[in-house]
Amino acid sequence: MFRKLHIQMTAFAALITSAILVVLTLACLAISESGMRKNSYATFENNVNSCISYMEGQTLLSHQWILQAKEAYGIDMKILDNGHELFFNKLNPTEEKADLFQEAAEISRETEGLDVDFPGGFTITKTALFRTEDYYACTALVPKKEGALSAVILYPLDDLKNQLKSQRIAFGMMVCLAIIAMSVFSWFLIKKMLRPLEESKRKQTEFIAAASHELRSPLAVILTSIQAMEDSGEKERERFISTIQSEGSRMARLIGDMLSLANADNHSWSILCSPCELDTLVLDTYEKYEAIFSEKGIRLSAKLPEEAFSLCKCDASRISQVLGILLDNAVSYVPSGGQVCLELAEDEKAFWLTVSDNGPGIPDQDKTSVFERFYRADASRGDKQHFGLGLCIAQEIVTLHRGTIVLTDTPGGGATFQIRLPKE
Repeated sequence: MFRKLHIQMTAFAALITSAILVVLTLACLAISESGMRKNSYATFENNVNSCISYMEGQTLLSHQWILQAKEAYGIDMKILDNGHELFFNKLNPTEEKADLFQEAAEISRETEGLDVDFPGGFTITKTALFRTEDYYACTALVPKKEGALSAVILYPLDDLKNQLKSQRIAFGMMVCLAIIAMSVFSWFLIKKMLRPLEESKRKQTEFIAAASHELRSPLAVILTSIQAMEDSGEKERERFISTIQSEGSRMARLIGDMLSLANADNHSWSILCSPCELDTLVLDTYEKYEAIFSEKGIRLSAKLPEEAFSLCKCDASRISQVLGILLDNAVSYVPSGGQVCLELAEDEKAFWLTVSDNGPGIPDQDKTSVFERFYRADASRGDKQHFGLGLCIAQEIVTLHRGTIVLTDTPGGGATFQIRLPKE
């Protein structure tokens, strides 16, 4: 499902970005080409004005000037002196472009009203500039003492077309590379974006599977006990009833834990913060669990600061629940003869609650996994009192207080859970 979604989202993102990129590129290309054409035409206009000014000021047109003008300006010229071709034209015939000159002369006569073949009488220079698909053109009539010079000047657009073509190819290649780069970027970006969804889906599936497994066992015991009660005596019935009550309580605890986590996932799990004396809370927790630890042969101690302790704004019942979860784990996993210490401290920025033991400890590879839902170490899988949800619930409660809970090794062996509650 996620792979198909990944492909679809990548294709959609690539399509949208490519369309935007192509539109912007075409707009930039149109602006660039328009500027190139305007600059080219302005350059041609300046060049022909220079040529015409030279014709006006000279009585004789040298072959060298004509050659230099054609080479410098990239133009072709046909000049007639009183209707007769110059000797230069005879030395440098332009038969291959005769049709272009004739076409330019006709356009000048029909659209610009300037006839270079029949100059007639005039006293000032007349010029006409226009453009076609293949060239820019200028026709001019320059008056002289003995008649007139008529000129047709052409600027072929082959170089300009080649420049435009090269620019289009360059833009096209850049767009293609950009589309490929954007597609690759979109692929990895969307893959990264979908990773939390995949992880969430995986955890959801694992959660449902684990919850189903945990609920199936007590339910099977309850159903079996009910069926066995039908053929049992009075004394055996009491034993089966006790078993049903025990398994029912176990299911109730599991369902309660699952509802707590569901509320945390939906961000509907609220806390009621008020000023709290953490030292009093720690002492109350110690007194509540001291007898339980004594029965297991485990020594429980509490370390509190001697100086006056600041008030902590927190949900006291929830923090007590966190300490209870940590102490429940300790009493289950620390062997008889072990020690568990409940400690409280503070600094300028935070309060610190620590539960440490000298039990078997937790391997490094499992230190991050212990906060996952339904995770239990191999040694504890037979303990029906723990479903692997306690530490996850503890972490959610601490997070709601904008705090952190960290698992480290106790010096000399064991596990230490340290809770940090920030001061406001």
